[in-house]
Amino acid sequence: MNMLSKNECLQLMCDMLMPEHIVVHSMQVCRVATCLTDHLTSTGNHLDGQLIRAAALLHDITKNRSFETAENHALTGGQQLADMGYPEIGNLVRQHVRLDNYSDPKDISEAVIVNYADKRVLHDRIVSLDERMRYIQQRYGTQPQHKQRIQLLWDKTQMLEKQMFKQLPFSPEDLYRHLAEMDISREIANYRKMCPQLSGNNR
Repeated sequence: MNMLSKNECLQLMCDMLMPEHIVVHSMQVCRVATCLTDHLTSTGNHLDGQLIRAAALLHDITKNRSFETAENHALTGGQQLADMGYPEIGNLVRQHVRLDNYSDPKDISEAVIVNYADKRVLHDRIVSLDERMRYIQQRYGTQPQHKQRIQLLWDKTQMLEKQMFKQLPFSPEDLYRHLAEMDISREIANYRKMCPQLSGNNR
């Protein structure tokens, strides 16, 4: 399996001209995903932490472009990574909005963790699932059929959350207390050094 390190992920984000606010969001998603992975692995789940971290960092790799093209950034991001030789990462990125399979919520996979972690981060803030899903409903549920699809997604994600946290020693509300420390300012400073072509466009 081809894999990308954290620095390689950041360089790819830079190559895609990812703005800082999406970088911070992605770092926070990675932070949540890493926390869940570490605790679930300790309870006997077999998970690839490096794969999860790479997919969490890169899940919005084509998001900035999608604002102009209206493309489905989950699909195009996943395809781009697959075309670059990282199909396993691309498969998780492709499913970060909607999972291929919700039929067995007890099966906690790498795709489930990245999908759920993204739904716990609103912009750069770690929030409850309900707050995140309310935002999605308000922003994207402009048509009745869209509202219905989002509600179905919400229900399925709540089911995943309940099953996942049955295997964890803390509740969804206590997730914040178990996250590793992260110096956002330093991380962004490092990104700016790596990506000087973005200077002045993101601040």
